[in-house]
This record gives sequence, structure tokens and C-alpha cells, in this order.
Amino acid sequence: MSEEKFYFQSEAAELLRMMINSVYSNKDIFLRELISNASDALDKRRIECLKDSELAENTNPEIKIEIDNDRKTLSVSDNGIGMSKDEIIKYLGTIAKSGTREFIEAAKNSSTQQELIGQFGVGFYSVFMAADKVEVVTRKLGASETFKFVSDGDGSFTIDEAEQRSECGTTVTLFIRQSTEEGAKNYLDEWTVRDIIGKYSDFISWPIYFKDKIVNSRKAIWQRPDSEISEEEYKEFYLHLTHDFTEPLTHIKINAEGSTNFKGLLFIPSQAPYDLFMNPESGGISLYINRVFIMNDCKDLIPQYLRFIRGVIDSEDLPLNISREILQDDPIIRIIRRSSQRKIFSELKKMLENDREKYIKFWTAFGRVFKEGLIQDSENAKTILGLEIFRTTNDDGWTTIEEYRARMKPGQKGVYCLAGKDNIDVLKASPKIEPFTSRGYEVLLMTDPIDEVILAQAEFMLPDDAKDLLNIARDDVTPYTDDEKKDNDKKLKALEKEFEPVRKLALEIFPDKLETVKPSLTLTASPACLRDAPNGVSLQMESLMRSAGRVVPPQKRILELSSSHEAVKKLIGLVSTDRDKAAEILRILYDQSMLLEGAMPDNPAEFVKRVDELLTLSLKDG
Repeated sequence: MSEEKFYFQSEAAELLRMMINSVYSNKDIFLRELISNASDALDKRRIECLKDSELAENTNPEIKIEIDNDRKTLSVSDNGIGMSKDEIIKYLGTIAKSGTREFIEAAKNSSTQQELIGQFGVGFYSVFMAADKVEVVTRKLGASETFKFVSDGDGSFTIDEAEQRSECGTTVTLFIRQSTEEGAKNYLDEWTVRDIIGKYSDFISWPIYFKDKIVNSRKAIWQRPDSEISEEEYKEFYLHLTHDFTEPLTHIKINAEGSTNFKGLLFIPSQAPYDLFMNPESGGISLYINRVFIMNDCKDLIPQYLRFIRGVIDSEDLPLNISREILQDDPIIRIIRRSSQRKIFSELKKMLENDREKYIKFWTAFGRVFKEGLIQDSENAKTILGLEIFRTTNDDGWTTIEEYRARMKPGQKGVYCLAGKDNIDVLKASPKIEPFTSRGYEVLLMTDPIDEVILAQAEFMLPDDAKDLLNIARDDVTPYTDDEKKDNDKKLKALEKEFEPVRKLALEIFPDKLETVKPSLTLTASPACLRDAPNGVSLQMESLMRSAGRVVPPQKRILELSSSHEAVKKLIGLVSTDRDKAAEILRILYDQSMLLEGAMPDNPAEFVKRVDELLTLSLKDG
């Protein structure tokens, strides 16, 4: 074939320019990235050979690093799985295919831009921090053709046939840029290269040859005693494993001995990857068997609500030829999964009790995912609930449910909760809170969409531990004692006749939206609020169900109007003297209540028009 030229998309070309202009502070990482890619290629080749014995060749897996000072090149070679032409275009010709634009914007705005390489999966292109040009010569396992990829970062690349490689694998050759920066490293210097390998890649399980000598120790870090491992080594292994250039929040060492023996090293990242919620099937643990790599992203080793956990599990009991299909039903995998979960829960509990600041960082990044376990994992739901933290109306940080219960006032009926949009200030401003805070009661504020599901199903999911979670959005949840409720019922009974014309008018205006309209003695500062009917669902739950493709019939709600608010008092008088004006005010109060729920009015333009008219009228009267 003749040489073919391809062009990166404009966003990818911009990303290359950023790399070439060295926006990242630690240029050493390019070599670490190339070595990690070579290691992955060797892992993939071994797996393919296990599947198909005809692909196996009599060769020793290895990674070679060479320097050519005459040509000013540094090369990293492996005899791994290699790439076909289509795979070259797929893996090297498309940068950060699901997030290039997000990466560029983040890099422009981030003070720690180096961290973003791993987060967005563009590690190969870190070579342009040190090189003017890169050549990749590769032959796919089981294929006869060898191809060459060349790019100098100008926004294009070429692919051509190359001289036949004697075996499958890949060689990446960097034409090193001669830097004039003061203190810049010379990546053609033997000791510089040795130092980088020792720092970043010492634990790679395949031999790394440099100057015809193996230069990495190849010690599996999870097999070594904790006392022999420094924090720096844990950090570097995490970087190798995840390509995430932020430090992990913490690591969890597992050493299980008994009927099933396995070791593990798990990490909780310090920040969520950009696609955590866009790709809920992502994540998983790398599975090893007797230090032999089997597969990445083994989802059977970890439940979906812990998909942010990264790390390795190394089993002594599983067979080397185990497949993904067998994994799901293997009893050893189930034991490993349960043991790992218990260890993770234990470490999170320690962090919650001993380092609240670090735990809040964990919760801010992953709490929304973690609490999915209340629905997915009934066996551990009690433990998960105990590890949840919430903001409250007390404005003094975060709290657990048990900590809240310890502060409950004598006679308090339960744990008062309010769920809504992910804006804590909107929840705090809700009129539904007024009758509770005015009596000194604390309210848990729940801002994640899944909280609506948890409150709705708590009595079924957690009958013993969540039966006292009381959703104050419901019309039948009040802060009053039985005697106070009876007294209030008498007062409301006395208001019925005076309020009846307002109720009738409101039901005429909103026949499909309101179940009833009634006066309220509990609203203190707000004129109106919407409440959920006892057997209905909230606006947020309705929206959540529809976004999940569920068919939800229109929900009718209860409109409460404050009997003591001046606006409502005037409204009562207007119904008999100016019915049209009273109707306009009712529409404004309904739309205001929708806004306080975090929802948009049905017709925002009409709402704005009505408010403008009231403002104009008020200014004239003034």
C-alpha cells in the first residue's frame, strides 16, 4: 500500500499543540505511559494465546528501551499483541474520543493540568512533551503485515506499510526535542532514563531491558508486607494502574487466608473521573491469579455502586483459564466480592470516624454513586445507610443519621428529611421547612436524585433502620403532637367557610394539577407551598421516573396557603370583588411554589408577565 495521510479533528489538533507547548509540569510521565502501554500489550497477548494455542509463539515476553544518541531517539519496544491498521487509527488517530473538548477546557482552566492526562485517556500523546516526532511500527498478533504510524503533532499523521517485524509487537520511537530550558532533563541520558524507570515502572510484571540488563524489580506490590512499602510506591502503582495523575485518597490492603486465599490492593481515587455518571458500566478491578494478569475491569469482583474503586485482586484458587462467562457464577468470586466489600466498608467507617475532612472529600466525589447500594444491595443496605452523610438545616457541616438521632429532641417523631434538587440553598429556602425549624427541629437535606427513591422505598428496603425517616414534603408529616394537631384542626375548621371561595377558584384554574387547596397555620414566612399527596410522588420523583422511561400519570398536589400572610388575606377578599385579579394572584402563587420546588412554571413567559404587571401596579400605588 502507498502512504496514507490522515488529519486529526480540530479539537485533537488543539490538544496536540497544548502537549507540544509543554503545559504539563512533569514531562517524565511520557516514558511511564509508553512502558505501561507496552505492559498492557503483553498482557493482552498472553490472554489471546490462552484462548487460541495456535497463536502462541516460542518467545520471551519483554519490554526493551533503547537510546540512539546519533539519531537523537528514544525507543520503547514490546513483543505484545500489536495493532492492525484499523486499530492504529482507532487508538492512535483518535484522541480522548469521548471527551476531547472537555479535556481542553479543563486543561485551560486547571492549575494542575498534568492531572488531566490520565483522567481523559490521552497518555500516549504525552510523548509530544519531549519529542518533535513519533514513529510507531507495529505488527498484530496472528497477522503478517507490519505498519508504521508517523506524526509530528502538526494535526496530521501518516500510515504506511513497514519492513516486516520478526515477531508481533510494537516499537515506539521518539525523536527527542533538544530543550533550551534551564534545568531541563536530557532524555537521551542513560541515568535519567534509569531513574524514571525506577521511579514509575519498577513494579511492572514483565522484564524491562535497558542496556541489555533487566532494570525493574518486578515485585508485585500487593504481595509485599505493608511495612516494606512507602506511600510514594503506593502512589506510583496507582498511577500505573489507573493513569490518573491525581494522588489516591487512600489505599486498602487485603490479605485473606482461609477456605479462599487472595490478596488485594484497592484504591479510592481523590476525584471522580469525568465520565463516572455518563458510563455507569465503567470501572472494575484487575484480576490476577498467582500474580498472572487475567483481565482488567473485572466487574464481578465489585458491585456497581462501588465502581469508582480501582485496584487489583490476586487469587490463589482460581484456574488460569477462567473466562468472563464463568466468573459470574464462580463461588470463589462471590467470596472475594463479599470479603472485599466488607474491607471497603470497614475502611470507610474508620475514615468517617477518624478523618471527617477526608471522608467529606470522598463523599463529595462518590457519595451519589455509593448510595445506589441502598437500592442495589439489600444485604448491605444497613451498612451503607450508616456510612451516608447529609447536610442539614443546622448549617454546621455534615452529619450521619445516627449523629442526627443522638441530637433529636424529646418527643420528636423521627428523622425529618426533605429531598429535592441538587441545590442546597433551594432546599433551605423551602416553605416546607418553616414549621419544623420554627420549633427548633433539624431537617436532613437530601440533594441527589436517588434520595427521592430512598425516601419513597425506605420502609421496604430498610424496615428496621429507616422506618423513622419522615419525608416532610408529605402532607401527613407534621412536627406537632397529637394534642397540637387536634387544636390546629379546630382552627382550620373555623377557617373553612372563609377560605372556601379561594379553594373553589383554585380548583377551577388547576383542575388537573391540584387535589385540593387548603389554609395553613404552619407557613410563617411564605404565602404558599406545594405538598405531595399522601399517596402521590414528588415533582423530583416524577421527573426521575420519566427520565428512566417510566410512564407516570399526571400527579395532583396539595396547595397550602398561609392563613396569616397578608397576600393570602387580600386574596380572600379579592375573590368576591375582582375574580380575575384573584385568579392571576393564584397563578403567581402556584408558579412561585413550583420554583421553590426547583421546577419551572408551566409557562415561564406568562409568569414573568404577571410579576411585571404586579410590580408596575405596586410602583404606581407607591
